[in-house]
Amino acid sequence: MDFFPVFLKLTNKKVLVVGGGEVACRKVDLLLKAQANISLVSPDLHPHLESLLDEGKFEYLKARYEKSLLTQFDQVWATTDSCELNHQVYHDANALKIWTNVVDDPAYCDFITPSMIDRSPMQVAISSGGASPVLVRYLRERFETQLPQNLSLLAHYSGQQRTRIKQHYKTVDERRKFWEVFFRLPAVETATTEQELEQAFSGLLTSYQDTGANLYLIETGNDPELLTLKALRLMQQSEFVLYPEGKNDIFVDLCRRDADRESYEHENVIARVRELLNEGMRVCVLAPKDQHRPALKKLCVDRNGILVPSHS
Repeated sequence: MDFFPVFLKLTNKKVLVVGGGEVACRKVDLLLKAQANISLVSPDLHPHLESLLDEGKFEYLKARYEKSLLTQFDQVWATTDSCELNHQVYHDANALKIWTNVVDDPAYCDFITPSMIDRSPMQVAISSGGASPVLVRYLRERFETQLPQNLSLLAHYSGQQRTRIKQHYKTVDERRKFWEVFFRLPAVETATTEQELEQAFSGLLTSYQDTGANLYLIETGNDPELLTLKALRLMQQSEFVLYPEGKNDIFVDLCRRDADRESYEHENVIARVRELLNEGMRVCVLAPKDQHRPALKKLCVDRNGILVPSHS
């Protein structure tokens, strides 16, 4: 991992942008959305930046960059068309331990900006670490077509219900299971107003019952791209993931991030699954087809579990 993914809170943070051209325009627009306190230094300004300056959106110093300008800034962006000058800005800021981004030059960046899908307050960020911007743009286009347009509405509404839901369900686990059901309701997936969400939410509060322990038996096959949507959904709902010893691979990575994970040997997997089910867990067992055992399949049937066959 060349860059650690993180979302920064820049509200009122002091940010210096070096350069006043087209690249600076894009970065200033993003920084304004993040409510940063922007200062910009450049001999000249792009017309778009001039219009923003007229609106008082940032402070402007009409001058060439000098090291002495780097005082009390939290972040620096070098956006000029001179590699030499950008690298100088990077080294000067680094000496002062100020996070710096040299645009389109990852080797001279303490942080980089990913491609973003903004459904505020929901955000999706995609990055290749600067290796393949075209591939990142392609992936963003695909995600844009698949992510629902009402994500912003869902996020705002669910955030407003946090106190309310705590009055009905006392534990984090209970609330999580409720929300998992709520977000998958057809009425919620197609909702365009808070009134529609409120109707679905109120109805589920009065009717929802936790189904308790369950077993999801996923035959993984050989190709993760052939997993069904149902398999991926169940893998994301699981609280405990069991995978074959020595197979901590892409299939495990596709499971829910905060689920407990444990490898198994075929001799002890049945006993372990029974233990977890008796504890009330939602258990996902990843079972390559060539290692699949009839006893495991029988246990799935006996406990009213869900078997998702491999399609590879």
